[in-house]
Amino acid sequence: MKSLFHVYCKALEALLVLALAVMVLLVFGNVVLRYAFNSGITVSEEVSRWLFIWLTFLGAVVALHEHRHLGTDMLLARLGPGARRACMVVAQLLMLAVCVLLLQGALTQMRINWTVEAPSTGAPMAIVYIAAVVFAASALPMLLVDLLALFKPTAAGAEPLRMTAEEQA
Repeated sequence: MKSLFHVYCKALEALLVLALAVMVLLVFGNVVLRYAFNSGITVSEEVSRWLFIWLTFLGAVVALHEHRHLGTDMLLARLGPGARRACMVVAQLLMLAVCVLLLQGALTQMRINWTVEAPSTGAPMAIVYIAAVVFAASALPMLLVDLLALFKPTAAGAEPLRMTAEEQA
């Protein structure tokens, strides 16, 4: 399962690079057109905004997979292995619950905005909310696998939990 997530995240990274390149080209091109030729690309701002939203959500999936999401380990560093495991289980359960709520809310907003047209492109505004659906649908299995990994027995003396920054130093 981890290798499937790895391949999926590598594909997302390629999409992120492509989206960022398109966003830079659209914004830079629009700036040049406005200052040099007193014109612009009408859909540039809207598409750039959508790409930024997608960059944020897809980047969050990759960060979650690589365990680079925001976290504080001050408390975990001071706890023993049992308490640390309990805290991490609670954290995983809370993240799962938030992802379920995000998925429900984003699906609702997507359905509501499916018929609402964007001002300059005329595309459905649901495109914005699909990014949150993709994030939540991608994050849920990753979080579930991480949660299940906390319950796997490990070799004697091996620490099953991720090292804190202080312990790595």
